[in-house]
Amino acid sequence: MNAESAPPECWIVTDGRAGIEAQALGLAEAIARRAPLEIIVKRLRVRSPFRSLPRGVWRDPFAHLGGDSDPVAPPWPALWIGCGRLSVPFSMAVKARAPETFVVQLQNPRAPLGAFDLVIPPEHDGVRGENVFPIFGSPNRIDTAALRVPTVPGLAPVAVLVGGENKVFRFDDHDAAALAEKLLALEMPLDVTLSRRTPRGAADILRAKLGDHAARFFDPACSDAANPYPAMLASARAVLVTEDSVNMAAEAASTGKPVYILPLRRKPFARARKFDAFHEGLRARNAARWFEGVIESWPYEPLDETGRAADAVLRLWKSRQR
Repeated sequence: MNAESAPPECWIVTDGRAGIEAQALGLAEAIARRAPLEIIVKRLRVRSPFRSLPRGVWRDPFAHLGGDSDPVAPPWPALWIGCGRLSVPFSMAVKARAPETFVVQLQNPRAPLGAFDLVIPPEHDGVRGENVFPIFGSPNRIDTAALRVPTVPGLAPVAVLVGGENKVFRFDDHDAAALAEKLLALEMPLDVTLSRRTPRGAADILRAKLGDHAARFFDPACSDAANPYPAMLASARAVLVTEDSVNMAAEAASTGKPVYILPLRRKPFARARKFDAFHEGLRARNAARWFEGVIESWPYEPLDETGRAADAVLRLWKSRQR
């Protein structure tokens, strides 16, 4: 492919954390399904103490990259998608140095919005502005069209997506055992996938109690195999998701299949406003219900927020090029 026909470059710029990188990659892949695009992943490694210091004291962010960081230097790409706190100073600096680069920042950058071409935060963050395109939940790597395949309700398994403990929710051995008993009481075939945030003790309990009963049981901490997660979503008759994960619940709701939220214990004094707003939004869209031990079926319009965001990027990017 010669230079004239080469697709424009898109850099995905994050600190390399899987959940953060997946959001930026998901948006880029959705754009690439609509227009030619060469996606290049850039993982930033910022030296201490700057990675822990406020952005205002960084000055030149490129001076603080460690030797194990991916190179971030000219020539700059046509499209830049940053995600996560550490990417924000670099997104701002590149936009200032290379105005022709179209800079998209995911999540709430907590920075002047005019420093970016487009900001795509979750609706529940409440960020508003002329160059802000809020979406429900967050971008993901799920190809929604590929998931909308017919299933046989009486035979298809129930997909169970298990997250883990975070700043708001607990998920310890006791919680894992209680969850396993609820799932076994369904007396239905199960597909179970854990996340990297699932505590080791809880993961072991779930494997011991559910492993022999599940059609598929995947623990990413114990396997180098490809995660069957997309296949689980595609074949499921319904999807159960623990309350801690916005990403997995939004992905489940892109299938158009019944989504049930598995409630978790909250930590004392934890601030759960954003989680509550998100789950209320899912219920308002008729996409999800709280799990109360029964699996039912109901119709709703599947979510495709990643696709909506991709359309918004292309629309504004093309208008800037003109």
